[in-house]
Amino acid sequence: MSRSGADAERGSVAAEFALALPAVVLTLLLGAGALGAAAQLVSLQDAVADAARLLGRGESDATAHAAVTASIGGAAVSSEARGDFICVSARIDAQIGRLISVPLTASSCALSGGL
Repeated sequence: MSRSGADAERGSVAAEFALALPAVVLTLLLGAGALGAAAQLVSLQDAVADAARLLGRGESDATAHAAVTASIGGAAVSSEARGDFICVSARIDAQIGRLISVPLTASSCALSGGL
């Protein structure tokens, strides 16, 4: 006895779905992780710009560094004078899932001695 064409295809859609589902889920999770890392980078850049303006107005290094670490916990912050400018840089490692770590860096400069 031979099977008809419809009987031979029975269950193939479920099998293909079971094979494709893990790849789709992984892609969605990686995409969500990448968006989270991008949001962290925007927050880091904003915090570094605020810190540079604080230093430009004459605030202490501790105050400026605290402003960055208050926005982004665990950020490594450094500052330096470059001529008439004061520049602040910060670095964090963004985690995408448990296995992927992406280094994110941001820097900003402000005119020293500003109001």
